Amino acid sequence: MEFILDCSAVIAALGGEPGQDIVDTALASGAGICTANIAEVMTILVRGGTALDDARQAIANLPIAVFDLDIGLALEAGAMAPVMRPFGLSLGDRICLALAARENLPAMTADRIWEQAGREIGVSVRLIR
Repeated sequence: MEFILDCSAVIAALGGEPGQDIVDTALASGAGICTANIAEVMTILVRGGTALDDARQAIANLPIAVFDLDIGLALEAGAMAPVMRPFGLSLGDRICLALAARENLPAMTADRIWEQAGREIGVSVRLIR
């Protein structure tokens, strides 16, 4: 596995957005995501009008390793809140970064502020655009 994907990266791949090629390469070489971030992807798809079955199928078809949000990951993401406050990162963002830190892998996202946030906690960040 080479990357932990953020919701924005998965949405770019599923929606044909700029950066899709980078995410597709990451998926082909091995990528992971947390169940909490899968929930974010599902939310964005259905809010955007994708039918439930189509959204479920699109997510199920992703060639990606899925990590459960366990107690350790939850505690790490919560502990990041004070450090991440200046960057405005959400709980889902912090969960993704906590997973990347735990797995010692770079996080992949479309959110540029993550570069600065990642430096604060020692996580490498790869931007898709």
